[in-house]
Amino acid sequence: MDGALIRKGHTANAAGTPASLGAVGQISRQVRDIPRAVAWFRDVLGLRHLFTFGTLAFFDCDGLRLYLNCAQEGAELHDSVVYFRVTDIHAEYERLHQAGVVFRGAPHMIHRHENGMEEWMAFFEDVDGQLLALMAQVAPSG
Repeated sequence: MDGALIRKGHTANAAGTPASLGAVGQISRQVRDIPRAVAWFRDVLGLRHLFTFGTLAFFDCDGLRLYLNCAQEGAELHDSVVYFRVTDIHAEYERLHQAGVVFRGAPHMIHRHENGMEEWMAFFEDVDGQLLALMAQVAPSG
């Protein structure tokens, strides 16, 4: 095995030292058409486009990188749902709805914790019809 990490002496520890994973750095999602997806994620959702390289495009989602890659022709798209955290789910729902985003329903409460904190979500489709979601935590009033 070769690489910069090996040459610098960073190797896997087989002695059982506990793993020290950091935050998730990147999520991959397949799309049918990179230029169309770049325009939609940038112009409709408002994500910051980092760069495009061939059939790969990258966006910044508040420190988490969203990696779009072009699916093979005829392949089915079955990616996981990506949940975007928002502070005001109703305002973001209205903004995206006005931009033409297709929602599968209005924002709704999914769960109320014992302390009164509410979990709200609203599901919508991306440019290829795959599911995405808005999510927000709403503190109890009063």
